[in-house]
Amino acid sequence: MTHRMVAALLALVGLLISVYLWLWKVGAIGVLACGDGGCETVQLSKYGDFLGVPVALWGMLAYGGMLALALLGLQPRWQTRREPTLGLLVVSGAGVAFSAYLTYLEAAVIHAWCRWCVVSALLVTVIFVTALVGWRGLGHAPAPAVSAG
Repeated sequence: MTHRMVAALLALVGLLISVYLWLWKVGAIGVLACGDGGCETVQLSKYGDFLGVPVALWGMLAYGGMLALALLGLQPRWQTRREPTLGLLVVSGAGVAFSAYLTYLEAAVIHAWCRWCVVSALLVTVIFVTALVGWRGLGHAPAPAVSAG
């Protein structure tokens, strides 16, 4: 279950980053700490929204979902079940694909880098790898002991 603990911690960090970027995007905070202005360039580009919704809000939803799945999988009745890890694989896999697309846009189209976005892409990738390792481990887990008595 270590993979679920790691996924929960990383998803929490990703959620906090997404909330921070979303609060800036909606004007709730005034300064975006990024260093070189790349974050503002990326956030204010036409690619800062997806389907009319800020990308940071999509991140909040994805990281919130991954956090919920990881925490669910840590509950005693779900610890030996594969469904929470499968959910982590699906959501984080979609996150990796979307992050790869956004990273491509930063490099090839926007020509600016948002450090927070790069960290988010790394986080979701590590969550995916962690879930993959956990999935493989669950497939080889020994069956629960049956009492003879």
